Amino acid sequence: MQINTFHSSAAFALALVLGGCATLPSGKPDPGDRFERFNRSVYSFNRAVDHAVLRPVAHTYVKITPGPVRRSISNFLTNLDYPVTIVNDVLQGKIHDGLSDVGRFGVNTVVGIGGLFDPASHWGLEKHDEDFGLTLAKWGVRSGPYLMLPILGPSSVRDAPARLVDRFMTPTTYVNDTGVQVGYFVIKGINTRAGLLDTDPVVDSAYDPYAFVRNAWLQRREYQVHGGNVPETTLPEEDRGPKPPEDDGGRVVP
Repeated sequence: MQINTFHSSAAFALALVLGGCATLPSGKPDPGDRFERFNRSVYSFNRAVDHAVLRPVAHTYVKITPGPVRRSISNFLTNLDYPVTIVNDVLQGKIHDGLSDVGRFGVNTVVGIGGLFDPASHWGLEKHDEDFGLTLAKWGVRSGPYLMLPILGPSSVRDAPARLVDRFMTPTTYVNDTGVQVGYFVIKGINTRAGLLDTDPVVDSAYDPYAFVRNAWLQRREYQVHGGNVPETTLPEEDRGPKPPEDDGGRVVP
């Protein structure tokens, strides 16, 4: 009964936040952000939860946990989720990367004591980061509109459901123990949030934090989709540098 009451209260609070009328800076949605009004409402909710709970917990975690211990926890969580990268390597046809990542996973699991340490990097086994959203992009599925998810943060119409597919590639999914499942999500959430603490001053000082987070995420995602080789045509006009000056005849001056 208490759990149901808690869930009902949480759902009611979320409905109040999402049901509110988000204010758009220009009075109309950005053409590149079709769901901007909804997304800003979710972002406001996420930001409130972050300031009230997640950020303080992350600060406390960093304060009381020695750096080497935090690194080992981060290594362990990364290794635990690494099968996601391996499977998506194969789905994308990256056989060489897949074999390398199988070796990396095996080395860190055995020699690195369950992934607490990362000897594979010292042995020259490169770390990759793949997910099912990138696999869909590889085979031509477009990103679709930007989408801000409650608690989970930035995503897109393509990438949001892809997270569920990745979840089935994670070993913890098949652990039939609620305590282990909850503990995994809590520790992973705290570790992830702690890793973002250095970005807080930048986001907080932005004129429009929502737009800053959105643009940063979209640029990073584009970078991942193209393997670090982002075509010039994907960059906004203002990011392509100044145009060469023209003379009176309309010719470009060298």
